[in-house]
Amino acid sequence: MRNLPTADPYLPDHGDPSWSAEHYDLDLAYDLVRNHLRGQAEIRARATADTERVVLDLAHLTATKVTLDGATPRFTQRGHRLVVTPRTPLAAGASFTLRVTYAGNPQPLVAKHLGDAGWEELTDGVIVAAQPHGAPTWFPCNDRPDDKASYRIAVAAPHGYTVVANGTETSRQRGASATTWVHEQVEPMATYLATVQIGRYDVRQLGTDPPVTAAVPADAGEGFEAAFGRNAEMLATFAELFGPYPFPAYAVVVTDDDLEIPLESQSLSTFGRNFMTGDWDCVRLVAHELAHQWFGNAVTLRRWQDIWLHEGFACYSEWLWSEASGGDSADDLATHHHDRLSRLDEDLLLSDPGPELMFDDRVYKRGALTLHALRRTVGDDAFFDLLRGWVADHAGGNVTTADFEREAAERTGHDLDALFEAWLHRTDLPDLP
Repeated sequence: MRNLPTADPYLPDHGDPSWSAEHYDLDLAYDLVRNHLRGQAEIRARATADTERVVLDLAHLTATKVTLDGATPRFTQRGHRLVVTPRTPLAAGASFTLRVTYAGNPQPLVAKHLGDAGWEELTDGVIVAAQPHGAPTWFPCNDRPDDKASYRIAVAAPHGYTVVANGTETSRQRGASATTWVHEQVEPMATYLATVQIGRYDVRQLGTDPPVTAAVPADAGEGFEAAFGRNAEMLATFAELFGPYPFPAYAVVVTDDDLEIPLESQSLSTFGRNFMTGDWDCVRLVAHELAHQWFGNAVTLRRWQDIWLHEGFACYSEWLWSEASGGDSADDLATHHHDRLSRLDEDLLLSDPGPELMFDDRVYKRGALTLHALRRTVGDDAFFDLLRGWVADHAGGNVTTADFEREAAERTGHDLDALFEAWLHRTDLPDLP
């Protein structure tokens, strides 16, 4: 059998460019005691090229039955890929429906330079932290960031546990041994942003327009209010700066376990108990993950090399929240972080950092500094008009750095070639304007 496809060089052995998913319908049942997952995925899709096979990503789980438009194709699993061979080749533009029944003991997927990601057991529950390569650990998918689809996610979990997933909870049905929670994400979503969170949580209301909820341990205490008490105000501030919140609701999950870092997912963010403090280092991350709903979730990179379009924008949003909430100004924070970066190695190319450095802190800080340099150059009115236009023009879609450079010049009327060349396409750290 010939080599299997890779859709993005930053993430080898993931994604198949020859087809595109339009909708995932996932029915899952999870046994927490045995860490055992049973699933049935129905995937409505379209061929984007003539192809004799459909390659899906599926890791640590075994497919037991596959149908394609009701017929039974040949299928085999090779490593973390599920290869489906239709009875007759698919022509470019052809629509088709795949159904995959699968089961197993889910576990994170480890990738070179990127560590582990995916379905992970907690002390008493589950998190799914999929960025950038963990989606295949819980459902068969076309795991590439430029392939966005709508989702229905149904999860049967034992009574006494709360299930939080993307989008809006549409139903909850109690059965003999489990409760089935159904969530629907209508807005297009990349696979790495899909998530399921399971735990013994209390659900609190933080805001109503749009609805903002938090699933937290029963004994969350005062630390929760210190960290998340201004979440609705923060969302309103970002909506004023970036445009309307792009989804029907927003949720925060705080696990009973400590977590090393917060987790980004579409329409929700996940934090560990250790982030429930009012310290700036925690509050800034609350702002960071919320900002991803605009920059990363609604507007998503087309290629992983453009990760600064997510992380630089979310990092700059931390500075904007500091400025809006009475803390240090964005200008002061930019000066501070520019000084820090000037003391580090200048070997990172922001527009193409490579998989080894794609989550390096310099991507975050230099990305934020790029935006501050742009703001200083074009002025506040033009800068924030650009951010709102960027989201409005591209929500639900995928973008590249070149797209942003082009839109920035067109919307502001400034010649920005020299600025972007220095900040994005060279390694030396420029002076702030």
